[in-house]
Amino acid sequence: MTEFYHSVTLDETKCVGCTNCIKRCPTEAIRVRGGKAVIASERCIDCGECIRICPHHAKRARFTHLSKLSEFEYNIALPAPSLYGQFNNLDDIDYVLTGLKEMGFDDIFEVSRAAELVSEATRKLMEEGELKRPVISSACPAVVRLIRVRFPDLCEHVLPLKSPMETAAAIAKKEAAEKTGLPADKIGCFFLTPCPAKVTDIKMPLGIEKSMVDGAIAISEVFPELSHVMDHLESIEPIANSGIIGVGWSTSGGESAALLNEKYLAADGIENVIRVLEEIEDERIGELDFIELNACAGGCVGGVLCVENPYVAKARIQRLRKYLPVSQNHLRGGPVPEVMEWNTNLEFSDVLTLSSDLKEAMQMMARIDEIEKEFPGLDCGACGAPTCRAFAEDVVKGMSRKAECIFVYRKQMQQVANTLSELECGVPLLPKDKD
Repeated sequence: MTEFYHSVTLDETKCVGCTNCIKRCPTEAIRVRGGKAVIASERCIDCGECIRICPHHAKRARFTHLSKLSEFEYNIALPAPSLYGQFNNLDDIDYVLTGLKEMGFDDIFEVSRAAELVSEATRKLMEEGELKRPVISSACPAVVRLIRVRFPDLCEHVLPLKSPMETAAAIAKKEAAEKTGLPADKIGCFFLTPCPAKVTDIKMPLGIEKSMVDGAIAISEVFPELSHVMDHLESIEPIANSGIIGVGWSTSGGESAALLNEKYLAADGIENVIRVLEEIEDERIGELDFIELNACAGGCVGGVLCVENPYVAKARIQRLRKYLPVSQNHLRGGPVPEVMEWNTNLEFSDVLTLSSDLKEAMQMMARIDEIEKEFPGLDCGACGAPTCRAFAEDVVKGMSRKAECIFVYRKQMQQVANTLSELECGVPLLPKDKD
């Protein structure tokens, strides 16, 4: 049985079984059983929607803590461009980067630098004409995992390039090894992440065999200390080396705009992403070359591990970009470097398949249709499943009983009451015993 790593976890002590999370999960990975939420590991894509929606903070994300820096001799920070949008009145990225060095990092490699290289590589591959259109961005790991479990026919549309995070780590480690003479295992690369999906992508990457990133530290953990350090900086080191294109990746539409192609679509928010994927699958979206999809509203600035309102952060990013050049990082001539390409194919994960046997699966599907008709179709969630159909599927799989639907249970109880009433009215009383 395949083991899964997930950043998103459940704190049962805080869960009250309120069913908020089951309604928002895009893969129907959550059920409420015995008054507590249960996450199906094989279905979860770590999008973080349950963290965002839970009013009791029972869902949380695992991530790397700053204490892990002590395990390496040389540490490199890989700040996501969404980090810059967390600070008010920021007009110079070097304040943030210098602050990170003051916090204990030996070097900084902006992920926005790698984003500019990925943008150029994407343009090269699309100009070659070998990618299946429309090309779907592979930058958001939650979206890639969603496609893998819900949209198998779209796997071949996903851009086979490493994310800016992975590209940044590969380049940073190579440069650090040349600079310090240290072996790669003594050099730590830590991504400052806006979302839990990136944490999972490091532990269980798709498209590559092993991640070059040694840990993902939540922006929310770094922010308080970094803010304090930035307020007390005596001098600023000139570190920043990226432009409008790279920093623009932090918000929805930034990656698409970097392609310099008008035939694109950018959608953000998991529900909107699903609608777009359904339309692509049904071939209702035509004449588009590129599709940029972000699971979080607003793009990476909307990640659940950020601290600022995504729309405020987006406005700050747009203001910050005014002071930057268009792009400062370019690929050398020739084909796209192998270090930037995937080395494994994206394969469909059949976690939503009813049965590996087609005949049995068809029988189960028919049974689900039949059982679903017995339910009211309200999708109330009282049974612990997100929809009546999902509950019917649980019943067919043997994970639940029909009586767990309160409407079915009430109907059964009414039938029992009617039967008892008929017995009471229709059966003569036994004569009393004589003394």
